[in-house]
Amino acid sequence: MKEKIVNLLSSNIDELDNDQVRELLEQPPKPELGDYAFPCFRLAKVMRKAPQMIAAEISEKIEKPDFVERIEVQGAYINFFLAKDMFAKEVITKSINDDFGSFEIGKDKTICIDYSSPNVAKNFHVGHLRTTVIGNSLYKIFSKLGYNVERINHLGDWGTQFGKLIVAYKNWGNEEAVKEKGIEELMRLYVLFHDEADKDSSLEDEARAWFHKMEIGDEEALKIWKWFFDISLEEFKRTYKLMNMEFDHFTGESFYRDMTDDVVKELEEHGLLTESDGAKIVDLSEYDMAPCLILKNDGSSIYATRDIAAVEYRKKTYNFSKCLYVTGQEQKLHFSQVFKVMELLGNEWAKDSLIHIPYGLVSLGGEKLSTRGGNVIYAEDILKEAISKIKEIIDEKNPDLSAEEKEEAAKIVGVGSVIFNDLYNQRIKDVSFKWEHITSFEGETGPYVQYTYARCSSILRNIEGFKPSTDIDYSVLSDASSVDLLKEIDRFPNVILEAADRYEPSVVARYAVDLAQAFNRFYTENRIAVDDENIRNTRCTVTYITRRILKDSLDLLGIGCVERM
Repeated sequence: MKEKIVNLLSSNIDELDNDQVRELLEQPPKPELGDYAFPCFRLAKVMRKAPQMIAAEISEKIEKPDFVERIEVQGAYINFFLAKDMFAKEVITKSINDDFGSFEIGKDKTICIDYSSPNVAKNFHVGHLRTTVIGNSLYKIFSKLGYNVERINHLGDWGTQFGKLIVAYKNWGNEEAVKEKGIEELMRLYVLFHDEADKDSSLEDEARAWFHKMEIGDEEALKIWKWFFDISLEEFKRTYKLMNMEFDHFTGESFYRDMTDDVVKELEEHGLLTESDGAKIVDLSEYDMAPCLILKNDGSSIYATRDIAAVEYRKKTYNFSKCLYVTGQEQKLHFSQVFKVMELLGNEWAKDSLIHIPYGLVSLGGEKLSTRGGNVIYAEDILKEAISKIKEIIDEKNPDLSAEEKEEAAKIVGVGSVIFNDLYNQRIKDVSFKWEHITSFEGETGPYVQYTYARCSSILRNIEGFKPSTDIDYSVLSDASSVDLLKEIDRFPNVILEAADRYEPSVVARYAVDLAQAFNRFYTENRIAVDDENIRNTRCTVTYITRRILKDSLDLLGIGCVERM
C-alpha cells in the first residue's frame, strides 16, 4: 500500500522520482493525521513556492484511488487516509501465505560467509558470540532471499601461537592434565607462556622454531598440533549444539597451508612481491595502506597469505557472487589489504564480491575481554547461566508446566535471550552483558518477543475449530490498533531486504519487537474469544499471521520458539 502511494505521488510530482518520494513519505505519529504523510518542504526551493501552497497544488492534481478513503492537506503535509477494509484485505491476502517474505533474488547464486572462527586451543569465550550469531543470522537472511549459502568456519588453527603452546606444553605441561581439563589446561599453558616470555625472550625464538617445524611437516610438531585441534573442535561443537547452529565446512587456516606456495608464486609472477628486512611483502603505499606481509623473514607464511589462498579456493570451488567476512572491526586493515591484493592480481570481481562485515566489542561490566591476560568468560557458561535464570522465571510464572516443558523452554528462551541481546544492537556498536536486561520478559528483549509468540499460540489453541482464511470480515480491522498491526505485518518483506542490503540483523530484531508490541496493543484493545463468529475468525486470522511472522523473524535471528512458557 505504501508503494501505491509512492507511485501516486511520483506520477504527480515531476521534480522527484520514486526513490526520493519513498524516502520522504512518513507514517504520522497519530492516526488522526492519516496513515501516511508526505512533507513538501524539500520542493520549496525547486518550485519557488511556500511548502503549504505546494501541498495544496499537488493534492488538487491527485485523482483519489479506491484504496484511499480521503486526502487532506495540513500545512505543508499531504495526509493520506487509507480505506481500512481494502488495506486489511490486501495485507492479509498476501501475508497469510507461508512464503510471505521469501524471495528468489539469489536463485542460482552462492554466497560464502566466513564467521565464528575461534582460535584452536583457546576457549570459545563470550567475545566469539558476536561473529557467530551475526554470521548465522546473515546465513538465514540470505537463504530467505533464495541464495545458496556456504557456512564456513575458518578456524584459527595455524600460526606462531601453536609454536608457543608446544613450548609451554613441553616445559610446564603433561598429557594427563590436558586429557582431563582440555582447553582449560591449554589456556593455562598459553597464559603461562606469555608470563614466562616476559622474563625470557628466548622462548619467543623457540616458539617460532616450533611453528617452522609445523610448516615443514615435522611429525612430532604436527602430532601435538593435531591433538590440540581435536580437543578444541570437540568443545566448540558442544557450544554450537547448545545454540542449535551448524556449519557446512570447518576449513581453518591449516586447510590452506599447502596452497600458500602457489600464492607466493602468483604474486611473484605479477611482480607484486618485494623484500623488506628479509620478509616478503606487497607494497600498498600507493593505496594509503601499510604493506601486506606475505612471508616472514624465516620463510613462514602468515594469516594474510592463507586468507589470499582461501579466497582463491572459495572462488574456484563455489564460484561465489559474494564472500562475506564477519570479524571484529579491528581487522578492517587486514581485509582491506587482502582484498586489494586480490584486485592487483587481476580479479575485477574482488571489488564488489569481497565484503568485510565488522562488529564492535563485547564486554562484561564494561571490561574488555583479553585471552592473553586470562580475563575470559566461556560462551558456554554464559549460555548455561542464561538458561538457569530463565528457568527460575518460568518456575515462578508458570509452575503448572511439566519439568520437561520447563527444561525445553528455558533452554530455547535462555539461549535466545543472549542471541537477541547481541543482535538487537547495531553490529558496529559495542555490546555489554547485563543480566537484568537480557533475561527480562518486558521491554526490547528476546524473551518478550518469544512470550508474545507463546501468547499467540495460547490464543489459537483455545479457539476450537478455527482455520485461517481470507474469507473474513475486513471491516472488523478498521480500529487504530488493528491497522497498526497490519502495517507492521506488511513491512516484513522489506525488513528482510533492508537487513540483507545493510548486512544488519538488528533490522530484523528491532522489527520483531515492533511487531510484538503492535500485537500486544491489538490484543489489549480487541477481545478475540468473542461469541460473534465473524469477529472471532477475523481476529484469529490476524493472530495466526502474527504468530507465524514472529516465528519467521526469530528464525532469521537463529532463535527458536516455544508454544508454552
